[in-house]
Amino acid sequence: MKFALLLFDPENYWESVSEEEMEAALAEHAAFGSHLRERGIAFSGEALKPAAQARSLRPSDQGPVSTGGPFVALSQDLAGYYLIDCADLDEAEEIARHCPLGAGIEIRPVWDGPS
Repeated sequence: MKFALLLFDPENYWESVSEEEMEAALAEHAAFGSHLRERGIAFSGEALKPAAQARSLRPSDQGPVSTGGPFVALSQDLAGYYLIDCADLDEAEEIARHCPLGAGIEIRPVWDGPS
């Protein structure tokens, strides 16, 4: 079963950190990747640009309308994610406890859909 670990950071956080803080954060994520590999857990992940650089599509009578910014106004940015493959939500939570926390992590099952 796949789960998305959605990583949140305070808004504009990465624009304000020093180079040393950035290197330390990247080292934490590298260590988390090593932890996943050691456990044999299939995963992928990416860092995301700030929400201010995003664009959303919203429905309208004329079809999709493009808007700047995130779909939902938040005081945190969705900063990145990991997709992990594990047995159930309990295991996904146990794994997420080893991930750098930032402002929080949402653990969300990935919909597999009909085959």
